[in-house]
Amino acid sequence: MTLATLQSLLGWCALINYSVLLLWFVLHAAAGEALYRLHSRWFPISKERYDTFHLASMTAYKLAILLFNIAPYLALRLLQ
Repeated sequence: MTLATLQSLLGWCALINYSVLLLWFVLHAAAGEALYRLHSRWFPISKERYDTFHLASMTAYKLAILLFNIAPYLALRLLQ
């Protein structure tokens, strides 16, 4: 695998992962109550804990994208 191919792969991975993150945010913002009611049927959780869990999970996902996609992509861009 060449550096250009790896750079392209990381760029596409970052784009796809940010799209998933954006979709997650939009679904949580638009239909958060309905999703909470659905999940609270299965798991006993308060609304505050549910929102905190989603915020923490989105933050962790965003950090993982930065660490595993964006940082290596930028490092490869600096090599050129």
